[in-house]
Amino acid sequence: MRVFVTGAAGFIGTAVTRELIAAGHTVVGLARSDANAAALAAAGAHVHRGSLEDLDSLRAGAAQADGVIHLAFIHDFSKFAENGQIDKRAIEAMGEVLAGSGKPFVVTSGTAMLATGRPATEEDVRSGDGLPRVSEQAGLAFAARGVRATVVRLPQVHGGEGKAGFVGYLFEVARQKGVAAYVGDGSNRWAAGHRLDVARVYRLALEKGAAGANYHAVGDEGVPLRDIAEVFTRHLDVPTVSIPPEQAEAHFGWLATFAALDMPASSALTQQRLGWKPTQPGLLADIGQPGYFTA
Repeated sequence: MRVFVTGAAGFIGTAVTRELIAAGHTVVGLARSDANAAALAAAGAHVHRGSLEDLDSLRAGAAQADGVIHLAFIHDFSKFAENGQIDKRAIEAMGEVLAGSGKPFVVTSGTAMLATGRPATEEDVRSGDGLPRVSEQAGLAFAARGVRATVVRLPQVHGGEGKAGFVGYLFEVARQKGVAAYVGDGSNRWAAGHRLDVARVYRLALEKGAAGANYHAVGDEGVPLRDIAEVFTRHLDVPTVSIPPEQAEAHFGWLATFAALDMPASSALTQQRLGWKPTQPGLLADIGQPGYFTA
């Protein structure tokens, strides 16, 4: 299958590109820079120059493909709403090209803020608040228009290069503040997944995902923030401390909202429906490796 992949040279996209090529697919990766183009070529992918804001480039990439995986997103949280609309327009541009074709179209969302007091499941429906990403509603709309549209929901993704979703931002706060902090008793949980496991979910969703379905690329159902902070303590040799909820914003900044959230998620239905099982190290074991965040 010839697969057009946006974000193909990114942290997760690189793993997806390699997973697809290893499975015999041809990858055409969107590249907005010379560095991305070089990285894709080195990985054995074809290069398609463009960006999320160049809708004509997205339409051309989708039109020439047997399937599309959309990973790219502008990770500037100071302009989150604006970037969400850019994402929505990009999805709609590619979806319009795919309409009526029956081709697979895999878009990316998140597991956060789907449920309260329990692990989120694939059956939970994203509300219209637009906070995690608007991609979910935009992508699944094409399931009714003759596209095998599916969603892969991501937890905190780790697996090398010093990155681990919001966990990496928490580590930077700990480094700057000189304390490894959590909010309250730190029992709130974050779901996580290793990027090599995540990459297999994308491939399986592309190959056999059902139109309109959500899939969770979750390895760890929920890791307590207190346990994550204790890993930071070992890395940085700083104390682990509790931050009262009313002081969270002053300590964590924009990350305060998420630092206090309980965001566990299950992948039981994904494992059953796609025949997938996570095999890579869990979050704490992975980020606990010496030098993880300085790689």
